[in-house]
Amino acid sequence: MVQTIQAKDITLVELETLFGLRLIRDKQFFREWQDNLPDITDLEKQQLDKVQAGYFNLLRYPPMLENVVKMSVLDPLLFIGDFYLSAFYVKSEKSIEISAVDEDILIKGSLDALVLKEQFWVMVIESKQATFSIEAGLAQIIAYMLANPYPEKPSFGMITTGGSFVFLKLVKGETIQYATSKVFELRNPDNELYDVLSILKRLSLLVIS
Repeated sequence: MVQTIQAKDITLVELETLFGLRLIRDKQFFREWQDNLPDITDLEKQQLDKVQAGYFNLLRYPPMLENVVKMSVLDPLLFIGDFYLSAFYVKSEKSIEISAVDEDILIKGSLDALVLKEQFWVMVIESKQATFSIEAGLAQIIAYMLANPYPEKPSFGMITTGGSFVFLKLVKGETIQYATSKVFELRNPDNELYDVLSILKRLSLLVIS
């Protein structure tokens, strides 16, 4: 009998057991968020400053719901980064289904975010608190990335709570390996949305190449 697990309920331990998932701590494994990052323009910086200011203004009126995070932070980021233009296409709430090797277990779910060209997954943490930890979405987004229809290529992902951002890389091979970037926080000095946009642009070049 096949056991079905909802992607939103999956844990990292279960993914490690079912798929042999392995966290890589070697900095050389995920250099894409650090090397050859494109510059962003003064106009883009001005736009990102407005996004940051709008985010802090919204925090004054809790609760900050998931759809508000998408509207006020994620959507402007994707717009400024040209993710709504060709050669990208965006799918929202994409259903996924993966099965574990040699296991009668099926993982089902609906990605409550975006999929960009089937290789770049963007997810907003499903929480009524903007300060909720990105750790809550890590196993879920990895489950979605495992369903990448192009397993010969690395998959990339980003999780955001609106105030925090982290990037992921997943590579399928004899062992399924993944790594994360540092966490970028809007509360830190300066505006780390500059870094987030630059990394988004860098990863977008890899996905469309």
